[in-house]
Amino acid sequence: MTEIVASNPEVREFKSYPPKPRKLTGSSIAILVFLTMCAAFVAIPLYVIIVTSLKDMAQIRFGDIFSLPEVWTLEPWRVAWDEVCSGVTCEGVKIGFFNSIMILIPSLILSIGLSAVTGYALALWNVKWAGTFLFILFTAAFVPFQIIMIPLIIMSGIIKVYGTVWGVAIVHAVLAMPLLTLIFRNYYKDIPSEIMNAAIMDSGSFWKIFGEIILPMSGNIMIVVLILQITSIWNDFLIGLTFGGIGTKPMTVILANSVITSRGEVTYNVDMAAALLTAIPPLLIYFVLGKFFVQGITAGAIKG
Repeated sequence: MTEIVASNPEVREFKSYPPKPRKLTGSSIAILVFLTMCAAFVAIPLYVIIVTSLKDMAQIRFGDIFSLPEVWTLEPWRVAWDEVCSGVTCEGVKIGFFNSIMILIPSLILSIGLSAVTGYALALWNVKWAGTFLFILFTAAFVPFQIIMIPLIIMSGIIKVYGTVWGVAIVHAVLAMPLLTLIFRNYYKDIPSEIMNAAIMDSGSFWKIFGEIILPMSGNIMIVVLILQITSIWNDFLIGLTFGGIGTKPMTVILANSVITSRGEVTYNVDMAAALLTAIPPLLIYFVLGKFFVQGITAGAIKG
């Protein structure tokens, strides 16, 4: 099918739809090869982990890590969930899974709630010393956690939250504040000033404007920070190890303990199944909310 396109009254050209596919060039082939290598770098180890978790130990001992299971079994997954040992306890990674859920929910509420309000105030209200505060936040975003770890331990001990779920959640919220505040501030900066002026003229208070106007407009950016925070909090190891108590260790700590705990034969299939059980939740979040993440980014999440 063709369409006549007139660029001016005297010149007409025929344009075909759909456009013809471009011919492969040297540069495009090089890009495809590079992308294929990058994909294989991630996909091949993931394939090995998956097939190993579905094999029995008799086949694993032969050392052919790329072969498909001769006997498909989900027994390693059951053992990893219910029976794998972490230190002296053998209750599976399910204990760490529920601990991670208990850590994740308050961490999300604190970090996203505080950052959204702070970014809203810095972007749309005349806050004294806002520029200085933003500079301090920007600087704090690049401070390694290990530098401030001991002061945070002392402070969490003073307020009696060290070794609790709330202690881990508060630390996650504190460490996320700089980056998330900057993201929210840049997003809210694009809201037209006419909307804020009209809201203030209608006797809108700080919290009323935030709850009735700003939050309903924040769907895209909320998805972005939600994905960032879920991935960061769920995959965290050091904060959970340092600030979590004996009964509040997250799933990553339970996984590490189960791998280094030796009770005779090393069951590689169980270790691989436990690793996959730990990785599944953030992967599901990406599959479900991935397209919304892209929409949030393109809507101005990191514009500045």
